[in-house]
Amino acid sequence: MGAISALNFNFMKNKRVSIKDIAKELSVSVTTVSFVLNGKAKEKRISEEVTNTILEYIKKVHYKPNQLAQSLRTGESKILVFMVEDISNLFFAKLARMFEDLAYRHGYKVLFCSNENDDKKSLELIDLFNERQVDGFVIIPSPGLQSKIKTLQSHNIPIVLLDRYYDGMEVDYVGIDNQKASRQGVEHLMNQGFINPAFISIDVAQTQMLGRLEGYKSFVAQHGLTENIVLLPFEMKISTEARAIVKEFFENHPDLDSILFATNYLTQLGMEVLRKHFPDRIDKLGIITFDDNELFTICNPAITAICQPLEEMAKETMTLMLELLKKSDDPRDYQTVILQTALEIRESTKPLDKRKA
Repeated sequence: MGAISALNFNFMKNKRVSIKDIAKELSVSVTTVSFVLNGKAKEKRISEEVTNTILEYIKKVHYKPNQLAQSLRTGESKILVFMVEDISNLFFAKLARMFEDLAYRHGYKVLFCSNENDDKKSLELIDLFNERQVDGFVIIPSPGLQSKIKTLQSHNIPIVLLDRYYDGMEVDYVGIDNQKASRQGVEHLMNQGFINPAFISIDVAQTQMLGRLEGYKSFVAQHGLTENIVLLPFEMKISTEARAIVKEFFENHPDLDSILFATNYLTQLGMEVLRKHFPDRIDKLGIITFDDNELFTICNPAITAICQPLEEMAKETMTLMLELLKKSDDPRDYQTVILQTALEIRESTKPLDKRKA
C-alpha cells in the first residue's frame, strides 16, 4: 500500500470523498473499506495495519458517509420529518423540540418544516422528503392531504397525525378533546360570574378549531347564554385587517364580560387591541387563552390558560411512530390517542371583587 501523494490528498480534500475513492487511493477493495468503517475489521480478519491505515486516511480527508447511499443499502435513513403549521408558533415549537429529544434517544434525527396550512406546500415538502428516503412523517396536516397520506400508507411509510385529523380516515393520531376543553373554559368563566362570553377563533375547517367552536356553542346553548363569535379568515389571522375586525367587534359588543381565545396568537392580537383601544375594559373582562405562553404569566392581569399536555403528546406520538417503524408483518389497528387539557387559573378570570386593586 503506497504513500498518499500530496496532490491526491489536496484533491480529495476539495471534493466529497466516497468509499470508492478511499479504496482506489489505498489500493484495497471497497468491501474492505466498508467493513472497517462499520467496525467489522476484526470479524472479517482485516489486519491491524490495513485497518489503521484506512482509519487514519478517512480522518485526513474528512470522510463523511453518504447518508442517502446508506439508507438505500439498509432501508433506513434514521431521519423523521416533523411537519407543523408554523414552527415559529410557540405551541408547535415546544412540541417539536420535545419530540426531537425523544427521537434522538431512539437513534433518529428530525427534520422540521412548516406547511402554513397550505396543501401545495405540504405536498411539495412530503414529496421532497420522501424522495430522500426519510423513515417516517409526523404531520400536523393542512386540509387536503388525505390522498397523499393514503399513498404513503400504501408504501408502508409510517405516518402519525398530530393536533388535528381527518374524519373517518384510518391513520394514527394524537390529540386532545378540544370540545371538552373549550366547554370547561366557558364553564369556568360562568362559575366565576361571567355570563356573556365571546369566542374568537379562525375560520378554518380544522378539526381542532371546529371542536373548540362546538364546545363553546354547545355550552352557551345549554345554559341559555348568548353566542358572541368572531371567526377570522386564516390568511389574515394576525394582520392589520384582523385587528380592525376585532376592534369593531369589541365596539359593537360593549356588554361582553369575558372572552375565550381559541389559540395563543389570537390572545396576543386581542390583548393588543384591548390595550390600544379599550384599556379600561381589560380589568373588567374575564379572559382565557387556549395554549399557554410564558408571556401570559407576566401580563397584567396574568391570563388563565387551557394548557395542552405537550410532553405527553410528544411521548405518545413517538410511541406510535416507533410501533410503525417496526414494520411488523402482523397488521395492527390504527390508534387514536386523546389526551386531556389542564386549566391554569390566573388573575384574568378571578371575579371582579377578588382582583388586585
